[in-house]
Amino acid sequence: MKKRWVADASLLAVTFVWGATFVVVQNAIAFLEPLSFNAVRFSLAWLFLFIWLVIFHRSLFRHYTLPLIRAGIWMGLWLFSGYALQTIGLLYTTSSKAGFITGLNVVLVPLFSFLFLKQKPSANAIIGTVMAAAGLYFLTIGDGSWSFNRGDVFVFFCAISFAMHIIVTDKYSARYSSMLLTMTQIFTVAVMCTIFAFLFEDETQIWNAAILQKREVWTALLITSLLATTAAFFIQTNFQKYTTATRVALIFAMEPVFAAITAYIWAGERLTASAIIGCIGILCGMIFAELPTSFLSEKWWRAKRRITH
Repeated sequence: MKKRWVADASLLAVTFVWGATFVVVQNAIAFLEPLSFNAVRFSLAWLFLFIWLVIFHRSLFRHYTLPLIRAGIWMGLWLFSGYALQTIGLLYTTSSKAGFITGLNVVLVPLFSFLFLKQKPSANAIIGTVMAAAGLYFLTIGDGSWSFNRGDVFVFFCAISFAMHIIVTDKYSARYSSMLLTMTQIFTVAVMCTIFAFLFEDETQIWNAAILQKREVWTALLITSLLATTAAFFIQTNFQKYTTATRVALIFAMEPVFAAITAYIWAGERLTASAIIGCIGILCGMIFAELPTSFLSEKWWRAKRRITH
């Protein structure tokens, strides 16, 4: 029980970092295109982790095996496809719709957990998932109009990719070294982002010194590579083995909440009434899923006794 709470708290801290760095990344990609930014970000993250291992944990390299490498690459491919599909989708749809559709992985993860991992979600988790999905709608869409377009299709497949990343992390995190898995998946994302940046973006800008020296770019790269990539994915890989994939998805649903709060504090963006309702809905969904499994059954029996007596 204690390990589960530590795991959930650690994953919530990761979610806070991702949400808090959203404004920083937005400022950086005004100068460096998204895939190029992620190519540099994940390359630096891999380099930091590699140097750390060489200096402090060199003996871990002896545990590199072909199955571990395959698992890390598989995790990295799902993670990359999530980033890439979201980037493509944003060319054709709005940020608010993309945020909501991406957040639907909170609904997909319990389904995939049941299909691929044979993990049956608890009643608390199911209700919490529905509450979080409703909260995501109010936070990102609100009372705006909805019109379906091809960008929404790309972002929906992005949600599937992020959901599958959680599933495969859940599958492999207990089998192999968290550090080696993290380094392998980060290296995979760096390579894939570099390849696709050369194919679809201005490849001359990836390592353009004039752009990388801009304060908005290098500070964003430093923060995201160290905190939002190296530390974040190591924590996810290391601690997810102590919780369930469904709980991880619910915790990650807090990312847009943290993003909205930090955007309000740092960038002066105002939260609408709909956004506030959405934040509350996501928070309540996460808290509800954290309640003991016996909570619903106890409430149900108490209500039944009141009715029958």
